[in-house]
Amino acid sequence: MSLMTDSAVAETGLPEPESSYRPGAGPWRRAWILLKRDKPTILAAVVLVLILLASLAAPLYAAHVAGSDPFRSNLSARITIDGKRVKVMQASTEGLGLGVTPIGPTWGAQYFLGADTQGRDVAARLLYGGRNSLLIATASTVICLVLAAVIGISAGFFGGLTDQILSRILDILWAFPVYLLAISLSIVLISHGLTIGPVTIGADSLLLPIFIIGIIYVPYVARPVRGRVLALKKSEFVLAATGLGIPAWRILVKDILPNVSTMLIVFVPLMMALNIITESSLSFLSIGVQAPDASWGTIIQDGQTLLYTRPAVALAPGIAIALTVLSLNVLGDAIRDALDPRTKLV
Repeated sequence: MSLMTDSAVAETGLPEPESSYRPGAGPWRRAWILLKRDKPTILAAVVLVLILLASLAAPLYAAHVAGSDPFRSNLSARITIDGKRVKVMQASTEGLGLGVTPIGPTWGAQYFLGADTQGRDVAARLLYGGRNSLLIATASTVICLVLAAVIGISAGFFGGLTDQILSRILDILWAFPVYLLAISLSIVLISHGLTIGPVTIGADSLLLPIFIIGIIYVPYVARPVRGRVLALKKSEFVLAATGLGIPAWRILVKDILPNVSTMLIVFVPLMMALNIITESSLSFLSIGVQAPDASWGTIIQDGQTLLYTRPAVALAPGIAIALTVLSLNVLGDAIRDALDPRTKLV
C-alpha cells in the first residue's frame, strides 16, 4: 500500500475498498469490478439465470407438477378445481354458444396458465418453449460469431484477393433484408430439408433454424471485426512484430485475436437477444420450430385466436421474450462499457 493510501486510511479510519482497481490488474479484472458495481446488470443477470433454470426444469415441471404431456392433444381431460371435476375444454359462452373454449389460468399446480386450443398445459409448454428458444439463440450466436470472426480476421489481416472475395460475399448477404433472407431460407429448407454429404437434416430438426439464424447475421458482425483488424494491422506493435519477421500465424494468435475477442464477447448477449426475436418471429410464421416441438414463437401463434378469451396463452411467452431480450440488452451494454478502456473506475 502506498504512503498516500496509508495516510488516507489513517485519517478516515476506513480500509481501502476491496473492489478498487489496482494498477497491476488486467482488463478482465477491471471489467469484473465495474460489472459488480452495476446493480441493473446484476438484476439482469439474475433474471436470465432464473429464466434459464426454469426452462431447464421443464421436464420436472411437466412430470411432477403439471402431470400431463405438453406435446399431446388433451381435449377430453378433466381436472379438479375446488373439489369439483371440470373439463379442460369448456363449452363456449360466446355468441351462439357453439364450440369449446380452453380453461383459463387456475393459478394452481395443473394448468397454472390455462390450456391452449389442444387442451395442453400452457405453463409446461412455456418452459419447454424457453428451452428451445434459448438453445437456438445460443447455438446460432456461436455459429454466427465463429464464422464472422474467421471471415473478418481473414479479410482484414490478409487483404488483397482474400479481402475482395470475402467482402463481396458479405455484400451479397448484406443486400438482402435480414427477415426476407431468413424467411426465404426457412421456406426452402423446411420444404426440402438440408443434405450435407451423408448427413440429412429433417424439416422438423432444430438444426435448421439454428443454421439459418446463424448465417443471416454474419455480415453484421464480420464487418466490424474486419474494421478492427484493419486498425490493428496498422498499429505499432503489429508493425514491429512484422518487421522482426515474426510469422503471420503467431501475430494472429498473440496480437490480433486477444484484441478482437473483447469485441466478440460484447456481441454475445446482443446477438442472443436479436436471435431470440428472430427465432420467435420465424416460429410464429410456422417456418421456425416445427410441431410437436414448442418455442415461445409457436406458443404465441397458438394463442393468437384466444386473445379475447384466454389472453394468457399469448401474453405469457410474449412477457418471457421481453424479459429475456431486455436482460440480454442490459447485460450487453454493461459488458461493452466495462471492456471500454476509456471507462473510469470511481
